[in-house]
Amino acid sequence: MTFDTSIPIPDLSFDKNGELIIKASETSSHNDFDMLTGKWKMYHKKLKFRLSNNNEWIYLESVDENYGTILQGIGNTDLYRATFDGEPFEGFTLRLFDPETKLWSLYWVASNSGVLDPPVVGSFDNDIGHFFGKDTFNGKDIVMVFRWDMRDREHPVWSQAFSEDNGKTWEWNWINVSYKME
Repeated sequence: MTFDTSIPIPDLSFDKNGELIIKASETSSHNDFDMLTGKWKMYHKKLKFRLSNNNEWIYLESVDENYGTILQGIGNTDLYRATFDGEPFEGFTLRLFDPETKLWSLYWVASNSGVLDPPVVGSFDNDIGHFFGKDTFNGKDIVMVFRWDMRDREHPVWSQAFSEDNGKTWEWNWINVSYKME
């Protein structure tokens, strides 16, 4: 499987205070990330410079170990290991499912910062998940989307895009394809 450019990013809605309005799909489930349990080899490509009209990609590999469900099935974690610019790097994901809203919140923390990033929030529809959040990048307010394409269970694809105009246009800046190791 490769990155599928034909999958549209859902349109965004904002409340009167400019906060994202995110609604779960009809099929959103606490089991959406269960298939990631295990150890994965990941092949990445990421833009060398984001939001700068750059099209130079960097290619790298990593290993990700997903430890399965936690918290009676409403959570999921993984530990990501790579080497960036010759330095060891680790990242940790905590995914939490809200049974009331049926939305997932995905939290990320990395060894180079030690700071828990604001969550991206969303759900899956037909094995494709979109998770949105607001953040800043290089001093600019952005909206970001994480996409999980799980249509190929043996080779799920994660990708990330940033928008500087509240989702009117997007720049895909990081894509990875996973291969099960176990």
